[in-house]
Amino acid sequence: MKSTEQNSRRRTLKIVIGAGILAIAAVVAGTFRIFTGSPETPSSTTSTGTTRATSTTMSLAWPRLIATNAKSLQPLKALSFDYPMVGTSNILVKLGVKADNGVGPDGDIVAFSSLCQHQGCVYNFLPPGATTSNPPEGFCGCHNSQFDFVHNGRVIGGPAPFPVPRVMLEYDQATGDIYIVGMGPPTIYGHGPPGTTDPAEVLKYDLQRGQIVTQITLAPSCC
Repeated sequence: MKSTEQNSRRRTLKIVIGAGILAIAAVVAGTFRIFTGSPETPSSTTSTGTTRATSTTMSLAWPRLIATNAKSLQPLKALSFDYPMVGTSNILVKLGVKADNGVGPDGDIVAFSSLCQHQGCVYNFLPPGATTSNPPEGFCGCHNSQFDFVHNGRVIGGPAPFPVPRVMLEYDQATGDIYIVGMGPPTIYGHGPPGTTDPAEVLKYDLQRGQIVTQITLAPSCC
């Protein structure tokens, strides 16, 4: 009889000890996840010190989109469009004179970010003769910065510290279509460290703060 009671007590004791070991293991595992992050879900710390899941960083690439057809462009009539983000405006224009990195049958079609590199104002396109400088230019009415559209948007007047970023274009001779294929340096105003020229950094910074454009949201409009 005593042997039976002793065996029963031993079994009960083993069950209690086993349950205790499992409880301790659960606490240790939970503590490990708190300090290291779950191995199943990547985590990051927010500005408030809390931990949240983050998705795997996707590789970035410039959208390749049709801006317009060369045959539809009138000399010195600017076309506005969003790129590379919705709400980030640019100017495309057929200058009537051959330009650095110009495309099209006459090498005179260029495009630039329309955000001034001084304080981010949206500037206007001015044809030759509209101001004291002769080349077709971007003119910012906020603080009178001027950008030479014939020579890669370089600064020719005013306080802007950098040229306006060039929109990289390609011309399809078979169809006449003008493709937008990326942005040149420096970074678009407000999208990253001012004046950044490394192509990988420009790509990273320009493709943030909003929704990347599609063929539908490019939304070109004239004048």
